[in-house]
Amino acid sequence: MDARLATYISLTFGFAVTPGATTAIVVHSALEGGQRGGLQASLGAALGNTCQAVMAGFGLGLLLHNSPTAFEVVRFSGSAYIAWLGLKSLWQLFRPSRGTTPPPVSRIRRGTFFQQAMVTNLLNVSVTMFYVAVVPTFLPPSPGPLAFAQLAAIHIGTALGCHMAWALAFSRLQGWFSRPAVRRALEGVMGVALLVLAWKASGL
Repeated sequence: MDARLATYISLTFGFAVTPGATTAIVVHSALEGGQRGGLQASLGAALGNTCQAVMAGFGLGLLLHNSPTAFEVVRFSGSAYIAWLGLKSLWQLFRPSRGTTPPPVSRIRRGTFFQQAMVTNLLNVSVTMFYVAVVPTFLPPSPGPLAFAQLAAIHIGTALGCHMAWALAFSRLQGWFSRPAVRRALEGVMGVALLVLAWKASGL
């Protein structure tokens, strides 16, 4: 392995393991839907990353980067979506309780965990800038047609591995977090955390 690739892998791992909005969605999915919910969110995030990589490979990411208006639209759309998820968690906290136990996982709409993580990454401008500004700097002097795809695959695989690790770790705590009082506290913490992340992503 050459130094260029080793540096890229280290940088990619640091980018993937740093907690952010997607990590918060994966952790919340694991605590709410168990191992299955967490893994669904991990796969959704991976699909979002893959779409971002494909768009960057076809030059759409660079076009977005060179268009301030389009960039701001995507950035604010992403932060608005994260804020909506945060407000949704806070609504679960403040709405009147209809019982002493949370609804069973079987009642949660199938695909919700997957969809939330996928959309979060699709609208994540940090991922866009990673593929537009970071990945090209690690391409070899005479890159072949698959060089960008290989670097993108390393990022997608690394991020998927990190998210799956978060999902498997926190799914073991699902039973404890299913307690009504603890669950409400979790919704409050998650709601506030997502709102903070949305505010930071908006750049306001």
